[in-house]
Amino acid sequence: MTTDDSAKKIWEYMQLHHELEKADALFVLGSSDLRVAEYAADLYLAGWAPLIIFSGKEGRAKTTREWTGLTEAEKFGEIALERGVPEDAILLEKEATNTGENIIYTKRLLEESNIAPKKLILLQKPYMERRTYASFMKQWPGMDFIVSSPNLTFEEYPFGTKTKEYLINMMVGDLQRIKEYPALGFQIEQEIPSGVWEAYEQLVAEGYTSHLIH
Repeated sequence: MTTDDSAKKIWEYMQLHHELEKADALFVLGSSDLRVAEYAADLYLAGWAPLIIFSGKEGRAKTTREWTGLTEAEKFGEIALERGVPEDAILLEKEATNTGENIIYTKRLLEESNIAPKKLILLQKPYMERRTYASFMKQWPGMDFIVSSPNLTFEEYPFGTKTKEYLINMMVGDLQRIKEYPALGFQIEQEIPSGVWEAYEQLVAEGYTSHLIH
């Protein structure tokens, strides 16, 4: 397989293709990809949920450090306001620095705000859908939810400094985490098809290793 063929095999595995269903809130995990915030605003304005929760502190990405002191949650919230979401429909969780903290801190914030959603739509980058699902299943058992992301292809995803090479490195690292994190208690276990793992091994052999955990 070519490099792109292997990368697209992992890209496809990482997405869950859940059908949208109306929910009590949109739970948006922060990142440097502002298209996720735009997508969240569009879903709110289309009536999929009456509340948006943006979660995330300053990320490690250089992009987020350039947001003039804003947390990821605050930057995403700004975008939602600009697209017409009313301020009272936005809740900001500004401390989380990883997916597990996104979940833990948002649960706490909802409890403190006396908000008890029964169903959530989790919004994330396309290649992070499966990891978000696995973490959420482990960290918030019993909550009804679906996972969604902006409708982008592998070819369309790169933006700004986030090149195709960056994207492949991130996916390779995330697939390794899907395999190894269940043993650490961070995620539920998920089956990885042999062809997907072969694609991973090919990409690692080609040098896409910058996001690996060891």
